Amino acid sequence: MLKIVNGQVYDPIHGVRGEVKDIFMEKGRIMEPPLSGAVDEIIDAAGCVVMPGGIEIHSHIAGAKVNSARSMCPEDHYDHFKLSTKETRSGTGYTVPSTFLTGYLYAQLGYTTAFEAAVPALEARHAHEELTDTPLLDAGIYTLMGNNHMIMKVLSDPDPCACKERLRDLVTWLLTSSKGYAVKVVNPGGVESWKWSQGAVDLDTAIPPFGVTPRKMLLNLAEVVRDLKLPHALHLHANHLGEAGNYRTTLETMRALEGYRVHFTHLQFHSYGLTKKGGIRSAARRIAEYLNEHPEFTCDVGQIVFGPATTMTADSPMQFRLHQMTGHKWINADIEMETGSGIVPMMYRPSVLINAIQWCIGLELLLLVKNPWQIILTTDHPNAGPFTSYPHIIRLLMDADYRNAMFQTLHPKVAQYTHLKELDREYSLEEIAIVTRSAAAKALGLPQKGHLGAGAEADVAIYRVQQDQEKMFAQPAYVLKEGKVVVRNGEAVQSFPGRRLLVEPDGAKALGSDLALDFANYYSIALSNFPVQEEYLCRPEVIPCI
Repeated sequence: MLKIVNGQVYDPIHGVRGEVKDIFMEKGRIMEPPLSGAVDEIIDAAGCVVMPGGIEIHSHIAGAKVNSARSMCPEDHYDHFKLSTKETRSGTGYTVPSTFLTGYLYAQLGYTTAFEAAVPALEARHAHEELTDTPLLDAGIYTLMGNNHMIMKVLSDPDPCACKERLRDLVTWLLTSSKGYAVKVVNPGGVESWKWSQGAVDLDTAIPPFGVTPRKMLLNLAEVVRDLKLPHALHLHANHLGEAGNYRTTLETMRALEGYRVHFTHLQFHSYGLTKKGGIRSAARRIAEYLNEHPEFTCDVGQIVFGPATTMTADSPMQFRLHQMTGHKWINADIEMETGSGIVPMMYRPSVLINAIQWCIGLELLLLVKNPWQIILTTDHPNAGPFTSYPHIIRLLMDADYRNAMFQTLHPKVAQYTHLKELDREYSLEEIAIVTRSAAAKALGLPQKGHLGAGAEADVAIYRVQQDQEKMFAQPAYVLKEGKVVVRNGEAVQSFPGRRLLVEPDGAKALGSDLALDFANYYSIALSNFPVQEEYLCRPEVIPCI
């Protein structure tokens, strides 16, 4: 049995706000204070804040595009490396760290769970293999479906009853075949349209070759997610990411999906207004006002961090535009019948007006959305910056004076296009615990995570209280994973693989005979080689669909 004593506990799910109390754990779980029994280890957390382990709801840390980005950016590795120790492996990389280093870096921030946000079912095996090499994190993948030929073909069926039943079976099959956790949609229809040399799409644009609209895709997939009772909502990267004036599409999409559980990801990139000259301005207030009235929706931010980044996404047309606009090197991929992919390195600078506006928009969303349970801190790693910048963002949220001082270093015209200077809200430690832990656990449907109540997984982060919140959250005194100390004084001291989180929806049907012809005609692999075998999963844990 392990006991944490004298710590200021923040457990938002149970309404604990800095109360000094003891935490007991045994066999990898938090337990009620025992009436008797020997305590094997005591951690004195006096002068420290105790929180559940952090949960990353949206990050790009494993799979084909991540590995391509590592190869594409050797300069990212020269100055950022970690030598091996008796307990840990070596690693390199800053914006796109190698697998082992990714696990250590997350753990050294107090994070114990992370989800890879975009995986084609065709490439899921690769992603799972890399997650196996990413230690100290329970992890899962979101399976891409928003430009999948099989999905669009089913949706083109004029018989609504047959369409609904068939779509439910297909989504179930794709999730079980990829060993996925959630349904992910990226630029619905927009990637497939680009493959046909068509322009950008709106919600009611008919997408070749089946004539299905993005609106129909989203409504039907959201309904299937609800009917299958998946633990996580439809995870949506909306159309027109990064385009001036795209907030209108974002709001239209939200209105279309009212009443459904939907998670809008990296919302900063979708909250742009339009200036008279065609540039971007903040529309964060409009988006936040809508979210404040619709508790069925959650979002994560995708906060810009100044410095180097590596943008990567299944939204290949957007990446092509970014390549043309910046002239930076670029990788593009057509993922057969399922999606696309693109990678472009970036440098975000405070002196560049558009970057300064983006930085403000993300913070505005975090400060204007009233309910912290609806908004989750992310950088869309590594798109808006590396996840290792979370302590810096936390300070920006908790310290208005520091935030205003940073604002003064931005492009001098940024105040004309943003509202950040008008906002004086400061996050409390409880709100930080919510947006980095508890809200993600709730949004992901993980009742065993994100809290410190009896029965919770014994994933705990202990931070020494400091006036500088960036230093405080950058170097935890202790991090415990499954009740074992894995980080001490900001350094990993133990390494082991986490669990693989997945779903197995009820009613899965054998679709082999129906799909065999499509695979024979259009795929580069045989149908029998498509599903990921359980041997590729490390410590699999099925999360129930209830």
